[in-house]
Amino acid sequence: MFEYKLLAKNWKAKAGVFNTAHWSIETPIFMPVWTKSTVKAITKEDLESMWAQIILNNTYHLYLRPWDDIVKHFWWVHKFQNYDKPILTDSWWFQVFSLGQWMRENWKSLVKITEDWVYFRSYIDWSKHFFTPEKVMDIQDNLWADIIMAFDECAHWDSTKEYARKAMERTHRWAIRSKEQYLKNNAKRIKNWDYPQALFPIIQWVIYDDLRIESTNFIKNLDLPWIAIGWLSVWESKEDMYRILDVVSDNLADIEKPIYLMWVWTPEDLIEWIYRWVDMFDCVLPTRVWRHWLAFSTYGNVKIKNEKYKLSKEKLDPNCDCKVCRNYTLWYLRHLILEDEILWMHLLSYHNLYFLISLAKKSRLAIIDWKFEEFRADFWKKYNSKK
Repeated sequence: MFEYKLLAKNWKAKAGVFNTAHWSIETPIFMPVWTKSTVKAITKEDLESMWAQIILNNTYHLYLRPWDDIVKHFWWVHKFQNYDKPILTDSWWFQVFSLGQWMRENWKSLVKITEDWVYFRSYIDWSKHFFTPEKVMDIQDNLWADIIMAFDECAHWDSTKEYARKAMERTHRWAIRSKEQYLKNNAKRIKNWDYPQALFPIIQWVIYDDLRIESTNFIKNLDLPWIAIGWLSVWESKEDMYRILDVVSDNLADIEKPIYLMWVWTPEDLIEWIYRWVDMFDCVLPTRVWRHWLAFSTYGNVKIKNEKYKLSKEKLDPNCDCKVCRNYTLWYLRHLILEDEILWMHLLSYHNLYFLISLAKKSRLAIIDWKFEEFRADFWKKYNSKK
């Protein structure tokens, strides 16, 4: 269980297979986000049709509603949402942090951090909650995801170096506590003939190169066969993102473990992260940008509401074979948007998810065929041409 097999390397890109109790995941892979046990405007059958191999649930939201004990009552998250492929439950900290920021701006409450716990108020009913590394492991144990994340503190990207170091050192101590509780829970699971879970510890710390290297060295020596990289692609500049990932990936080049980068915003990010040893990606962006009438394409983002598509009989992306690109024209999609028909939310969400999943799959095939550098160059040539 959870064996990672490296199949090919091409430059800095790699292709592998990661085994779980529910499926063998072929990497590199993009994971759709089921934040609250649903992908926005997308059904389980839709995900199966686009060959999504694994999805991500948000532990924080499932804890607040419907509550992890209720999910457990329905035979855990797979049965609760009727999904039989691998599931990853993500780290809590981004939600605690981001909602804490929102609460502060609205004068509602504060998130408080100590060595032992994080205190916050629910955005639903303002009830008080305390998280510890042990509690977070127990809640994810209740949810029964295949892959779970260690509890971490994700410092803001522009934190002072002094605070970033304190947060990093606290997260490293929390990673040890998360691991200890995870091992206890896994021992119980195995004793009860239940399938085990995989714990991913998380590399941080914002945009300081030396702290990232220090965190990378600590996490990769934690004696867990999986690694996550946190807090990239959120508010940092592109230059900082690429620089930091280069720093981290160069320090991970000698290990054969699945590497999960938390949050990937755009198709170009996906290509560049694959080029830097990363295996697994997720983001809510594909099902969020439709709010701005945006769709991904081989030739750059398409803003469908633009006047130039008023009489366009073209497909959204001539190089995409998803059901949207096969069956609908740009002028029809634009019509749906102007009429505020809910169908356009589904169609754009479907296409954007399909596009990223397909891009990861094509990258994998190029890596195995030793043609990823040509594939990457061709991607950028087309993507920069714009429509």
